[in-house]
Amino acid sequence: MPALDVAGEFETIDTLLAPLAHPEWARGLRDDVAALPSRPGFDLVLTKDAIVEGVHFLPDDPLDAVARKLLRVNLSDLAAKGAEPFGYLLACQWSERCGWPERQAFAAGLAEDQATFGVHLLGGDTVSTPGPAAFSLTALGWTPAGRTVPRSGARPGDLVFVTGHIGDGRLGLRAARGELSLDPERLDALIAHYRTPVPRLDFAEMVRDHATAAIDVSDGLAADLAHIARASGVEVRLNLNVLPLSAAAQAWFADRVDPQLSLEELAAGGDDYEIAFTADPRDEDLLRREAERRLVRLTLIGQVAAGEGLTVTYDGRPITLARAGWTHG
Repeated sequence: MPALDVAGEFETIDTLLAPLAHPEWARGLRDDVAALPSRPGFDLVLTKDAIVEGVHFLPDDPLDAVARKLLRVNLSDLAAKGAEPFGYLLACQWSERCGWPERQAFAAGLAEDQATFGVHLLGGDTVSTPGPAAFSLTALGWTPAGRTVPRSGARPGDLVFVTGHIGDGRLGLRAARGELSLDPERLDALIAHYRTPVPRLDFAEMVRDHATAAIDVSDGLAADLAHIARASGVEVRLNLNVLPLSAAAQAWFADRVDPQLSLEELAAGGDDYEIAFTADPRDEDLLRREAERRLVRLTLIGQVAAGEGLTVTYDGRPITLARAGWTHG
């Protein structure tokens, strides 16, 4: 098909999106619905996230990376519930800057990550808008019946863990805006995390089998732990001193004048897409062994106690965060 400055809805669907469709259940994207079979013994798990230009991604972010981030942030939600990804529904609101090459790049990003994570497009919608570009994705996955990990299962005495690193999402956004002074290699690592975070599907099985409560770290570690505390009716205690930092974040942190405020910024930053979860102390050794075997960094960052809300400590004393994380109006 010859290149077009602006593509129509049907050209976009037929040329770019139909090749991404599930070979059986999406009906070639030529119907108004997808028809999914039931899976005996499993629950269908659904999650939905939207991203908007100027809010969740920068206006000059390449659209292949935007598409991959959109898919990955939804897969992160599934991972935190212990779910196996299956497919997704997609809605695209193309802005005036989204000509045919930009739409091609968006579809190419989805194709790359579909191959990586073993999922397919099931259907959706595509429209044009005079406003900023916006994209919404509904991800579907499977968990064994009754095994979807809730936010509400944390119990006094549980330990609090987090996978990976905290703060790279916040620092990656600042790096993409040109606000950090670090070695180019460090900046590239942070920007890559911000644009294409890696959902912790490699640890989803362990979360499903051993977590009492879990959440993906999207709004900020402190805010998301507060969500678990609220849903579970317990107090969650977070120790800032043990916040796991990447090599790039450690390089940034080494120059900070106020370590406490810097750790507070990272704990509230959001866009990390790690899994924070609570578990019985008796499972700690097993969780650590499995994390090591799967090459996943796992850090004990706190405890659950009787009470309510989130308590944050630094150097052994309780502190009050200026902000816990990202909220939408």
